[in-house]
Amino acid sequence: MSTVLADEYHGFSKTGLRRVRAVLERHVESGRIPGLVALFSQGDETHVETLGTMRHEGGEPMRRDTIFRMASTSKPVSVAAAMVLLDECRLRLDDPVQEWLPELADRQVLKRIDGPLDDTVPARRPITVRDVLTSTFGLGMDMTVLGTPIMGAVFEQGITPNLPEPMPEPDEWMRRLATLPLMHQPGESWQYQIASDLLGVLVARVTGQSFESFLRERVFDPLGMKDTGFHVPADRLDRLPPLYAPDPQTGEFHVWDEAEGGRHSAPPAFQGGGGGLNSTADDYHAYFRMLLNGGTHGSERILSRAAVELMTTNRLGPQQQAARHALATDNVHISFGQGQHGGWGFGMAVRTYRGDYAPIGQFGWDGGSGTSTYADPENRLTGILLTQVGASVPDPVRLMHDFWTTLYQAIND
Repeated sequence: MSTVLADEYHGFSKTGLRRVRAVLERHVESGRIPGLVALFSQGDETHVETLGTMRHEGGEPMRRDTIFRMASTSKPVSVAAAMVLLDECRLRLDDPVQEWLPELADRQVLKRIDGPLDDTVPARRPITVRDVLTSTFGLGMDMTVLGTPIMGAVFEQGITPNLPEPMPEPDEWMRRLATLPLMHQPGESWQYQIASDLLGVLVARVTGQSFESFLRERVFDPLGMKDTGFHVPADRLDRLPPLYAPDPQTGEFHVWDEAEGGRHSAPPAFQGGGGGLNSTADDYHAYFRMLLNGGTHGSERILSRAAVELMTTNRLGPQQQAARHALATDNVHISFGQGQHGGWGFGMAVRTYRGDYAPIGQFGWDGGSGTSTYADPENRLTGILLTQVGASVPDPVRLMHDFWTTLYQAIND
């Protein structure tokens, strides 16, 4: 199904739109992607493609309002809560976080990233709000050092998502986090994931509300993001497909998470800003369009223009950027080449060089559940691609590549 919400074509060529649809169809017809929803816009022109079915074995078709597990594409959205607090001067970028997160006072730092956990030196300075927002506070998921004592301890403590046991409630999560030394000095090196989850705890403690209730009040409701949250209510579970994690060797489809009784069917103990959101193409479109519009949605201002510019431009220096680049390029077996093109703002990637068809300045991120969400200020372009196939295999990421490759060709010159 293809939907066009415009009187005539402005931003995209008819030939280009046919090519986008043909490429999406090819992936679904291959049998490797059961279904997808793609929404993309330029200016006031919006197109939606819904292809395939909710389940691998067929059944209900994908719909425009299908709800997806957003995985790491949660990061660019959840960071908006912190930007609201910066706008209101309830947080300052260079304030130490230990005022609200006393568990992170007086940190110890590993002398060597592969060294024993007790071979440490004191942190040179406290962790700041800026360190958390840029994912440089000193601890994270580093796939380049799997097998080291610190990565073993991170998994053992259960402070990352997608382990067999769900993450504990926030105070217990903080207690476990505080048992670990930092991998790097605060502000020194970019690292993935844990900072985005830490951000949610910080927001909750500053506001005295749950992370989700603050996001809903200040971001989701004003933007009309009615289907976005950390779980899917029972009366909407029929709109949530299973999440598949195909076998990397055989390609055989395995269900990683069912809708009924699954990880997203009840409110979680931990509202994970790094990967816990569920949402729809239209909800995410509203959010990324707000960013392209400098923080406004219709007549309502969600974020200041300055806050949007801060979060959507590269915040990493050369040393920090080196770690970001290494994680992407040294782990092609995980990223399959996606997300390699430069820097990081607050909670999202920012392209700092022309590594593929997208221009410098494009911002957004991808999710391990087969989701891809970006906006491009130069072309006033937004693209949302949602599937139910996890990145245990290259197929959903190759689909992302092909979506963006054809979408950029579809822009009218």
